[in-house]
Amino acid sequence: MSRNNPSSSIKDSRSLSKPDPMLPIPVSLLIGTILTVYPVPYTWLAWRPELMLMLTLFWVMVQPKWCGIWFAFFVGLLTDFMLDSQLGLHAFVFVVLSFLAKFFMRNKRMLTFLNLWIISTVAVLSNLVLLFIFQRISGNVLSLWFWGPLLPSIIIWPLIYTFLKRWRGV
Repeated sequence: MSRNNPSSSIKDSRSLSKPDPMLPIPVSLLIGTILTVYPVPYTWLAWRPELMLMLTLFWVMVQPKWCGIWFAFFVGLLTDFMLDSQLGLHAFVFVVLSFLAKFFMRNKRMLTFLNLWIISTVAVLSNLVLLFIFQRISGNVLSLWFWGPLLPSIIIWPLIYTFLKRWRGV
């Protein structure tokens, strides 16, 4: 006859909980900031993907309890400082896109890779459209190279998703 040991039930409940993302989140953001500001040749500059936006979207969609709208605001503000853009421009866009991503995820019970890829693709396109509108309102003239990060961001999403999903331990 076995007795229920309280310490064993606590141990079993801990093994069922999801891993703590407190290490992967800051480390992935640190790597993202390094890759965002790392100097590249001028011809490659237009093909640099929107890493900070994609990292923000990944963490907001995959870890909604840890990363929310405030997380998106602070990452957007960090991006504004790094890229020397108008203060609050990326912060506003990241907050709007994170809110919309959370809104679209609200009815989904199972987030498949394809659902997340579609949401991130729409978010990257919306990011570029909103940034284009705000840049034009402020009087900046933009070339066609402004739209260059769209394709690399869409292509690199599976790599980011796979790497962070495995690193997170899920």
